[in-house]
Amino acid sequence: MLTLLGMPQGAEWLIILGIVVLLFGSAKLPALVKQLGKSKKIWEEEIGPRDKADAELAAKTRLVERGPES
Repeated sequence: MLTLLGMPQGAEWLIILGIVVLLFGSAKLPALVKQLGKSKKIWEEEIGPRDKADAELAAKTRLVERGPES
């Protein structure tokens, strides 16, 4: 009985996907996914890197964007 409260599995995801397609229409889904991607990027920029590897990558990226300092 406790499994009813867990995460959806298997065919339940297909049903959820079908409901999303019915609600938003297949033409609007690419724009919706693009907007979610932008939101995720903004979120990650605001909260900062999650671990040390992400922090090192962000630091290297900032150095490359600034270029060599004179």
